[in-house]
Amino acid sequence: MYPQKRSIRDLELAGRALFLRVDYNVPVQAGRVVDDTRIRASIPTLRVAVEKGARVVLASHLGRPKGMRDPSLSLEPVSGCLSSLLGSSVRFVGDCLGPPVHRAVDSLGPGEILLLENLRFHSGEVENDLDFAGQLAAPAEKYVNDAFGTAHRTHASTVGVPAVLGRGAAGLLMEKELGQLDRVLSDPRPPVVAILGGAKVSGKIGVIENFLSLTDTILMGGGMAFTFLRALGIDVGRSLVEESCLETARKALRDADACGTQLVLPEDVVVARECAPGQETWTVPVGSIPSDRMGLDIGPRTRRRFGQEIEKAETVIWNGPLGVFEMEEFAAGTLEVARSVGASRAFSVVGGGDSAAAVGRARVRDSIDHVSTGGGASLDYLAGKTLPGVAVLTESN
Repeated sequence: MYPQKRSIRDLELAGRALFLRVDYNVPVQAGRVVDDTRIRASIPTLRVAVEKGARVVLASHLGRPKGMRDPSLSLEPVSGCLSSLLGSSVRFVGDCLGPPVHRAVDSLGPGEILLLENLRFHSGEVENDLDFAGQLAAPAEKYVNDAFGTAHRTHASTVGVPAVLGRGAAGLLMEKELGQLDRVLSDPRPPVVAILGGAKVSGKIGVIENFLSLTDTILMGGGMAFTFLRALGIDVGRSLVEESCLETARKALRDADACGTQLVLPEDVVVARECAPGQETWTVPVGSIPSDRMGLDIGPRTRRRFGQEIEKAETVIWNGPLGVFEMEEFAAGTLEVARSVGASRAFSVVGGGDSAAAVGRARVRDSIDHVSTGGGASLDYLAGKTLPGVAVLTESN
């Protein structure tokens, strides 16, 4: 947990140029935004900035252009989408620094909004280059970070710019994300059930370790479960196993016993010869996976067991899919668990892009108490790591 940060509500912004870091890393196809969830999430903060009379300068990244201009990753389509959502014009400038940006910012009136071009068209963004950060900050007077999804990155716009502009404040979305995650980390109502999925153990070691003392039960699926099954001496066929993490898995199993935490692994799995669409599938007990097949989803018996544990929970934290759910053949486990979380009485927090997509696809998003906009950031926060983009912000008085 962090000390409470200064809020955009606390800032005097009338007539001031506000550098507002947002997360508009959204899917764009043929020049059109196809999922505006993250854009919508920024609107409450934008409305506060506009009502306070700020001259708003929005900054975001899109994709991974690796310091090169890529027209397919331009943020220009986002300005049109945001204009439609706000019902007012959002200007766009084709760079994020230099004379064109200074002129565009100078021309803004109170309550007007300008969107800068993709920050990652310059390598200085991901390198947190001090000169680049200074140039980004030059036209602005105040700083607010509302991009929780990038708060785990030590980038120029998340760390360098606030250092130049006096550290700055949190937007409403950032406040909400931190508040909801703090709620499940600091004072969760028991029983606490964590659902962990995804491909690899190596990406979630910190979360697993943190959850052993935080939760009553951990339900584990996805590719990472096969490393744990192999650690128990179970033959998993051609399923994904991280050989380098077998001892880590054994230690986690020992620690779970010592903590009294129930770590529940799949009892049955859906297998196929290849991880590809159109495959013939079979459901088998975990101890009977054929040597020429791989596990790609949790089976029906495991889904029922997971559902029973979720039904008993008062707090549920979920990160990571329980199978290769982007393929129809291996989606049933993740979607059924999503429906179980949606139907439960528990306070529920879902983090991670795939998990968020699953609750949307299962049509239970409105039944989830909090769906995080930041996959990597929420994962790091749940693992107890410091988020550089949060740590740099000014503490509230």
